[in-house]
Amino acid sequence: MTTTLLTSAVSGMLAAQIGLQTTQHNISNQTTAGYNRQRIIQSTNVPNVTGYGFIGQGTHVSTVERMYDRFLSEQVNTAQASASSLDSYYKEISQIDNMLADASSGLSPSLENFFTGVKEVAANPAQTSSRQTMLSNAQALVSRYQSIDSRLQELYSGVNDQLVTQVGTVNSYAQQIAQINQSIIDAQASTNQPANDLLDQRDQLVANLNKLISVTTTVNTDGSYNVFFGTGQQLVVGTQINTLTAAQSSADPSRIAVGMANGTSIQELPESLISGGSISGLLKFRSEALDKTANEVGRNAASLALTFNAQNALGQDLLGRSSGDIGFTADFFTLSQPRVVANSHNSTAMNAVVTAQLTAASYSADPAVGGGNFYTKLTGSDYRLTLDGSNYTLVRLSDNKQWTDTNLQNLSDTISASEGFSFSASPAMASGDSFLIQPTREGARNVAVNAAVASDVRLIAAGMAVKTAASTSNSGSGKISAATILPGYSSAIAANNVSLKYTAGSATPLQISNLPANTVVYYTIDGVTSSVTADASGVADFTYKSGMTITYGGVSVSLSGNLSDNDTFTLSKNAAGVSDSRNAALLLKLQTQYTMSGGATSFSTAYAQLVSDVGNKTNQASVMLQAQESLLEQSQSARDALSGVNLDEEASNLIKFQQAYQASAKALQIGTNLFDTLIGIMR
Repeated sequence: MTTTLLTSAVSGMLAAQIGLQTTQHNISNQTTAGYNRQRIIQSTNVPNVTGYGFIGQGTHVSTVERMYDRFLSEQVNTAQASASSLDSYYKEISQIDNMLADASSGLSPSLENFFTGVKEVAANPAQTSSRQTMLSNAQALVSRYQSIDSRLQELYSGVNDQLVTQVGTVNSYAQQIAQINQSIIDAQASTNQPANDLLDQRDQLVANLNKLISVTTTVNTDGSYNVFFGTGQQLVVGTQINTLTAAQSSADPSRIAVGMANGTSIQELPESLISGGSISGLLKFRSEALDKTANEVGRNAASLALTFNAQNALGQDLLGRSSGDIGFTADFFTLSQPRVVANSHNSTAMNAVVTAQLTAASYSADPAVGGGNFYTKLTGSDYRLTLDGSNYTLVRLSDNKQWTDTNLQNLSDTISASEGFSFSASPAMASGDSFLIQPTREGARNVAVNAAVASDVRLIAAGMAVKTAASTSNSGSGKISAATILPGYSSAIAANNVSLKYTAGSATPLQISNLPANTVVYYTIDGVTSSVTADASGVADFTYKSGMTITYGGVSVSLSGNLSDNDTFTLSKNAAGVSDSRNAALLLKLQTQYTMSGGATSFSTAYAQLVSDVGNKTNQASVMLQAQESLLEQSQSARDALSGVNLDEEASNLIKFQQAYQASAKALQIGTNLFDTLIGIMR
């Protein structure tokens, strides 16, 4: 009996000692990241069987249990992956939002100042100082476009650098998880007990991994983890890892793409496969916000250059030169052509090269289409051109709209008419070839003021090449408007002194003469347009009604009032029109006219819409981030309620195990005394 008492007392002391050690371990690791509280699990020893019943043999610690709930931990990891993705996205897009909306770095003030300079030229076309102001403001606008693009390029570079760094960190975590897997296998196989601290370390690595990329885990029978991402792609399998890569994209070498190493080759992963974590946030930011912003700012610059050039080309400079004259400078701005990138997997047998060209600005006199001015059809999207062996397919990447044709030229013509650019291939594309076309990506980067205009402001075409006049002998009240120059105009037409003469009583009383032979004359009465062709001598007759419009060879005028017999009007070259500002006035109107999106919006409105879209996305990301951080905090609180170390509770446990130790020690002392007494009697 005494021996049993001693054995039971010793077992109680040992159990209490282990309890004290475990409690102290909890206290020591209260601030250790990823640590899960531990507790001892005690069981009774096998009792002795006697004639008077079972006599207990004390206790033993069967295991040290980790207070861990897999479901709660997975909830935290899922919330953490989403929060990290939103945090990464929000930090990046905030930079764009601040840049675009800022009064000092945004585009709106520069656009306003540029057209203020145009307004000065419209008011004082003969003064070179006004023209110099317009030039300076144009150069400042170009500089602002380029500055915004430069900042966007810095963001592109920053995303690339972060992807390289973070993918490297993912691989490091994966390697550490595989190594700990091996340690856990060895430790648990030798003791048949859970390696709690190693398990905590592994779970913490998984938690850190979820900050970069969302992963899921499964547990093998030997205690090791398998780690998966995406739709089940393996990152860690037991003690083996699959390495992620951050390398140049095959579609566009200027951007880093995430892939997986497959032997000596790299399998590039679709961006949609990467979900959760800061890597996902970076990829989403780049594709959803950064690409769109770069394209939209470039579209704004390209549309401004194309429409301004088109209107400038219809004017007359201070030297009296217009379209068709030697030395006339049609383009006020210069602009690069679309960026085209060949996929690195394209056939080397054909070595096809695709080039793209921006379509000239369209023009419509219909206020419902283009507002009676020049406009572009550029969309701000990227495109992908492929050949499957028999069909060429172009995909608009912003909405995946497709065009398909067996003939590349037919496809190009269709796109030129609807999307604002065209393309060609030389030599022919091979089956499977793919090309990325970015019509506006470099628009803001490469827009510039024409060097010829920058060196001589007299080349700004503020006037118009044709002037109108009514004969001093006219007796009627008829008036002729100032001439408007339209697309298709050439100085060869203005060289003639075209005459309009009214003959009373004739069925076709209005006669136009001195035209080039076979010139087609259009006349619009009450919205209905008709035409007549001049004969070999350059004469054509047609009817008259007050308010009618007459158009020929890119020149348009209107006649109104009551005409008398032999009333005559002339259209002639504006040889001395240094003070003419009619074209400058039309250039100024481009500020508010519908010049973009197929004639649906203006420069300022399109930019304001971009600022609004980015602002809305930034605000949405901020709200979602706050909500996700709150959800993460709740998940962590639920987990910590089970797994976290509570110092008050541990202090209570210290007292409990101390008292248990002391009680067992007292029992040991009593048992020892009884044993000594028994030995004394036996002597």
